[in-house]
Amino acid sequence: MSLRLPDTGTQTEPDGRRPTPSAQRNAGPILAVLQEHAPKSGQMLEIAAGSGLHSATFAAALPGLDWQPSDVDPANFASIAAYSALCPVQIRPPALLDAAQPGWAALWPGRDAILLVNLLHLISAPAAQVVLTEIARALAPGGTAFLYGPFLRYGQPTSEGDAAFDSSLRAQDPAIGYKDLDWVLDALRGAGLTVRSLNLPANNLMILARRA
Repeated sequence: MSLRLPDTGTQTEPDGRRPTPSAQRNAGPILAVLQEHAPKSGQMLEIAAGSGLHSATFAAALPGLDWQPSDVDPANFASIAAYSALCPVQIRPPALLDAAQPGWAALWPGRDAILLVNLLHLISAPAAQVVLTEIARALAPGGTAFLYGPFLRYGQPTSEGDAAFDSSLRAQDPAIGYKDLDWVLDALRGAGLTVRSLNLPANNLMILARRA
């Protein structure tokens, strides 16, 4: 089932890029965290790259990282490639990756950094558990995963806007919706990672999960 999301219906540019206003809005805060906490060099795996706007924006600002965008939907590849073509540094071609499929980490080992933006609330809790477990397995020693998005705190949304969006998601699919922050942190700790969370604009969080 295709979800109705804030950027649904955005028109594609003639060169193949799909503008995503939500990605444009959160790019600055996410990049600030990456510039402070991401490694200066190494292999970066971006999960659920979507339109590719983030891939091009972040890779340009972090040229030491070998940037690999991935997505579960091949229909996104044209937009990812179009954004990548405008990037002043080379980005790897988009790869097909279903992060909710157990075992994928074996195909993507030794990642120095992994970025996941706005996915966990769009999938079920069992699928999210797989995503978190496999991310931990894919990280190299000393590697860090960056997980951005909206989360419940103590089982509750933190704003009227979040409550409305969470309700709209659950109305479309009762299995999905916002995940509780403590549940996500516990899952990452259980996978062997050390974790911390940072408050970002619009009630979003960035979770930093590091393999010792």
